[in-house]
Amino acid sequence: MSHNKHMQRCLELAKNGLGTTRPNPTVGCVIVCDDIIIGEGYTSPYGGNHAEVNAIASVKNKDLLKKATLYVTLEPCNHHGKTPPCSDLIVKSKIPKVVIGVIDQHNIVAGKGITHLENNGCEVIVGVLEDECRAHHKRFFTFHTKKRPYIILKWAETKDGFIDSFREKDGEKKPNWISNSYSRQLVHKWRSEEHAILVGTNTVITDNPKLNVRKWSGNNPIRLVLDNSLRIPLDSHVFDGLVETIVFTSSKSLFSDKKENLIVEYVDYSKDVPKQICDILYKNNIQSVLIEGGAQTLRGFLNADLWDEARIFIGNKKFGKGLESPKVIGALESVEEIDTDILKILTPLS
Repeated sequence: MSHNKHMQRCLELAKNGLGTTRPNPTVGCVIVCDDIIIGEGYTSPYGGNHAEVNAIASVKNKDLLKKATLYVTLEPCNHHGKTPPCSDLIVKSKIPKVVIGVIDQHNIVAGKGITHLENNGCEVIVGVLEDECRAHHKRFFTFHTKKRPYIILKWAETKDGFIDSFREKDGEKKPNWISNSYSRQLVHKWRSEEHAILVGTNTVITDNPKLNVRKWSGNNPIRLVLDNSLRIPLDSHVFDGLVETIVFTSSKSLFSDKKENLIVEYVDYSKDVPKQICDILYKNNIQSVLIEGGAQTLRGFLNADLWDEARIFIGNKKFGKGLESPKVIGALESVEEIDTDILKILTPLS
């Protein structure tokens, strides 16, 4: 029996839940009998069934469960939340063998699910495709172990290293595209997978972005906007009330009372702003954030060493002069061609 093959299928299934299951992790599960998959499932949107429940429910002949093996990317839970413990259901279903990708690092589970299964006669194998499963559950693990959201930095730069050209103060408020349409669609897919999206004041003023998902199917992320002295015009798209928006400011203003779906969080801009933002996001149970600019905001998180990935598009353009792109030192995880663009993904060295 190929444990790796079946765990790989679990990982493929788990990706279907990205962006919909928070605060729960996006787990994938398959049930195998005589090396044939007889059931599979992934985590339903929050409040719904966990992956193991969906997989067990999908098995047509329940008698086969008594000689089946259940594969799952993350240790089954052993506590009551919105739903009953999955480890209980596995025991009640008389499934004799459970193969787990990675142990849950959340302290309310952290091995308790495995102990419960073993105490009830299940054979448990842990660590199949462990690195891949840990990488898949990176948002959930980072939030619970580092007490901050998983942070992805994203920008596009020209061949000659600029993130934007110099703008006229009274120029048209729209993006100065560097990446191609395929890359921009990919970014909208990323937005649908993350809990929140963050930009700085100048990005909103110069581009007037909507920061939503338009080129992909999925949920809009919570919009996070830095605006120390409330310079952003109130008719900007980020204040349209269509998506929950949090403004980080030091200015005492009641303008949030006049805008729908708007929250104001106060930050001391004379101190470590990225750390304060992370603390506020953790307090608000925001598990991941995609930071899309501008350069000053990106550099702030890089300098504070508060980042987990940098996703950098290199477009097929040259500006000659303009705003220089951030400089990042990290481990190169992948390089991919997207038509005329190159996408590089880096992670911190330590």
